[in-house]
Amino acid sequence: MTETLNPSGRMATVFGGAGFLGRHVVAALAKRGWRVRVACRRPDLAGHLQPLGRVGQIQAMQANLRYPASVAAAVDGAEAVVNLVGVLTEGGRQRFDAVHAFGAGVVARAARNAGAQTLVQVSAIGADADSPSAYARSKAAGEQAVRDAFPEAIIVRPSLLFGPEDDFFNRFAAMARLSPVLPLIGGGGTRFQPVYAGDVAEAIARALEGHGKAGETYEFGGPDVKTFRELMEYICQQTGRRKWLAPIPTPVANVLALGSEIASALSLGLMPAMMLITRDQVKLLQKDNVVSPAAQAEGRTLEAFGVTPDAFETIAPGYLYRYRKTGQFGVASAPADTSAAP
Repeated sequence: MTETLNPSGRMATVFGGAGFLGRHVVAALAKRGWRVRVACRRPDLAGHLQPLGRVGQIQAMQANLRYPASVAAAVDGAEAVVNLVGVLTEGGRQRFDAVHAFGAGVVARAARNAGAQTLVQVSAIGADADSPSAYARSKAAGEQAVRDAFPEAIIVRPSLLFGPEDDFFNRFAAMARLSPVLPLIGGGGTRFQPVYAGDVAEAIARALEGHGKAGETYEFGGPDVKTFRELMEYICQQTGRRKWLAPIPTPVANVLALGSEIASALSLGLMPAMMLITRDQVKLLQKDNVVSPAAQAEGRTLEAFGVTPDAFETIAPGYLYRYRKTGQFGVASAPADTSAAP
């Protein structure tokens, strides 16, 4: 895309802009000439965003969703607001309800009071007020809080996000370097629809420029639906690692998750993140994470924004090679061993 000038000087505030999806959103907005205010808890850690725009185009400022005054300051003068803030596991004061529900409502009310024209709230496929998962329930509560405060907001529900800094392919590829076994929680039959973070960011940027329908909820997924087992097999194949893919029944997974949570607490956070699995994540893995038939039938997908989703097979090899024994010179051909432990 050709970078354009923006003589109007319009500004967008992106909460969570220093994170994985955030850097893609900031880049997409900067290319369109937006001035981008990145609101995050640690602006000193957002320096990696500066090369994505011109000098002075991207600015980081401190904001914490638990403190409404800081959120109000961050959206002051913004024409558009994007909320990407989310946590996969709870820790300290970063609780699901505080971040996903209360925090989303704070952003929506601040955006409304500041006169912002557009608000995009990033939720997740699986958001459900009746879900057994606290993560999914908090995402649904956040969506409702946004609707109550800013009815015209566009809500985006992506499936499993992938990209060079993702938390899925990188996590299990790193695990494959160290462990002879990769766990298949619940048997590995859960289906995912991996979607490229860059595609999601492009759709969000287009939403701020009038694409999409105000007040609508969109579900974003990639072109392919794969099971957990199939994704593990792909990771093993790309990294040249021969591993045993061990199906773990849900009751056993819950016991292992409890042990993992206790070990993480006793280690005071020193346990590697890739080894941590929580009971709430086990609950999430009991339900497919794919675009719903209703969203497909009603056109509430990436295609509604003119974005053709990229397949993970075209992008993931570009960053999974570093997990091979000889890096980029390794061979991506070793199949997973699913029959017996080595």
